[in-house]
Amino acid sequence: MADGEGWSIQNSTELYGLERWGDPYFSINARGHISVQPQGERGGSLDLHELVQELRSRNLSLPLLIRFDDILEDRLERLHSAFERAIAQYGYKGRYQGVFPVKCNQQRHVVEELVSCGKRWNFGLEAGSKAELLIALSLLDDPDALLICNGYKDRLYIETAILARRLGRRPVVVIEQPDEVDRIIEASRNLGAAPYIGIRAKLASRSTGRWGSSVGDKAKFGLAIPDLLTTVERLRDNGLLDDLRLLHFHIGSQINDIAVLKDALQEAGQIYVELTRLGAPMGFLDVGGGLGIDYDGSRTATAASTNYSLQNYANDVVATVRECCEPNGVALPTLVSESGRAIASHFSLLVFDVLGSSRMPASIPPATEDEPLIVRNLRSTLETIHNLDGSDQADLPPLQEAWNDALKFKQDALAAFRLGYAGLPERATAEQLTWACAAAIAERLPTGPSVPEELQALKAALAETYYANLSVFRSAPDTWAIDQIFPVVPLQRLEERPTLLASLADLTCDSDGRLNRFIGNGQAKPLLELHPLINDEPYFIGLFLSGAYQEVMGNLHNLFGTTNAVHIRLSPGGSYRVDHVVRGDTNADVLKAMEHDPDLLLERLRVAAEGAISNGQLRIEESRRLLDHLESSLRQTTYLQD
Repeated sequence: MADGEGWSIQNSTELYGLERWGDPYFSINARGHISVQPQGERGGSLDLHELVQELRSRNLSLPLLIRFDDILEDRLERLHSAFERAIAQYGYKGRYQGVFPVKCNQQRHVVEELVSCGKRWNFGLEAGSKAELLIALSLLDDPDALLICNGYKDRLYIETAILARRLGRRPVVVIEQPDEVDRIIEASRNLGAAPYIGIRAKLASRSTGRWGSSVGDKAKFGLAIPDLLTTVERLRDNGLLDDLRLLHFHIGSQINDIAVLKDALQEAGQIYVELTRLGAPMGFLDVGGGLGIDYDGSRTATAASTNYSLQNYANDVVATVRECCEPNGVALPTLVSESGRAIASHFSLLVFDVLGSSRMPASIPPATEDEPLIVRNLRSTLETIHNLDGSDQADLPPLQEAWNDALKFKQDALAAFRLGYAGLPERATAEQLTWACAAAIAERLPTGPSVPEELQALKAALAETYYANLSVFRSAPDTWAIDQIFPVVPLQRLEERPTLLASLADLTCDSDGRLNRFIGNGQAKPLLELHPLINDEPYFIGLFLSGAYQEVMGNLHNLFGTTNAVHIRLSPGGSYRVDHVVRGDTNADVLKAMEHDPDLLLERLRVAAEGAISNGQLRIEESRRLLDHLESSLRQTTYLQD
């Protein structure tokens, strides 16, 4: 389906990389809308643009977080199927039993869904704090599922885990700091029971990427080998060695290079063998998190990608552990992973609308008879640029010279304005002509590495800014904190050629509040191809693969709160149902979070209104309308509405 200018849906698919990062869940349908297949290849599809319109008619305003629980279940299915195939292929005499790190997404409906659909695999949870442990204890009711207890631990944390065994849970307290073993010994003695015990090893194997500090001598968690041996002896001396069942390691939240994993597995496998030789019964090897997501679809060992597939990952875990254990006569352990990012990323996407746009004034103002010399100089420079073809590399020096001249003349105009020799109209004309020069140069730049960086930057400087109804700090904090790239795609008009290049600015009063790194061909690009806005026609954009960490790490910058969220499931016959609606923060909610009492706020305003009535500045009816308006504002969303 192509438009009159030869643009097709396939062109949009390639431009936004949907087949690379979205398969098998996201594609473009015949109407030019993004569609979602929550059950992957098993069938069933929803038009995202239509879905958003219908959700808005249910009084769910944008920005809106849409969670597809079918995708969550499908991710679990794919993870377990990959390990089952690897176990069969390599004749591994053991099993795989995963857990979900609650820290990835602590939202109640999310954790409940994972526990429910994970029961057929005895899928468990991982907690990294006392609060997360309480979540896991209340929801995880499968006696065969693992409850991995990580993080810093005080006496209360350890005692809670021990007592969980009496509730029919299967907690494993992982020793991550040398002093934790003494707390476990003391708590076990006081309660007359011990937990299952694990040890996190501090590996020497190299790691790469943003989370490379998760391994090595300076890693935040884990026991160095001398401490590990001391811990084993302390457990033996206190009659707890028989409870040591698990070895754990973690080499980062997103493993980009499969070679890093192989090195770590070989080292951890040998440590596991040695622990059995020291008399520990063992039985579980927890390879931690790190199963990566290919955010940009490049299939490379870069920060936003991975050079392996899910099946590659499972194959290497199974094969490497077998190669370590079998030759040493060690029974093959149950394999555990904490693959939160790989499970949760795809199921959630943020949809926001565009409120408006702006760009630099590059139109050419008409000439006047009494223009000052600095303005005439800029017009002459623009004429020089128009006379250059730009298709030849030989035009680069003249284009650079013309841009240098334009900048000089613009500075002259600014200096004249500061000294009072030029007025606002002359300054405005000079700025317009400077941007017109920039636009003319950008149109004539040849391609290739020889183009000076200063001239290459003109296209970005001339690009549109689209104002997005969201807070980057609330909904996509990793884009600001660590320059994470997420797929960003318009939900409609994908049968049309996107003719504009734009960055996205959020609602916050912060210059960092923008999206300006987008998926390119193997590397990030600063601008996104978008369509011109049409009056009175909403333009929806989706930010994809945001289900892990973004919700829980978002903050209240400028007091923009949580967004509305919905849980969607496919229904038989191709329809859908809304399983849960989670209302976003109101203005009253975020004020309370900052210790402001909304009732006290209203009372202060009421007193101020009474004073205005007494002074004759306000009529009683106006006061009532004002207070009603303020009270209504407290109940409204923190984001902009129609």
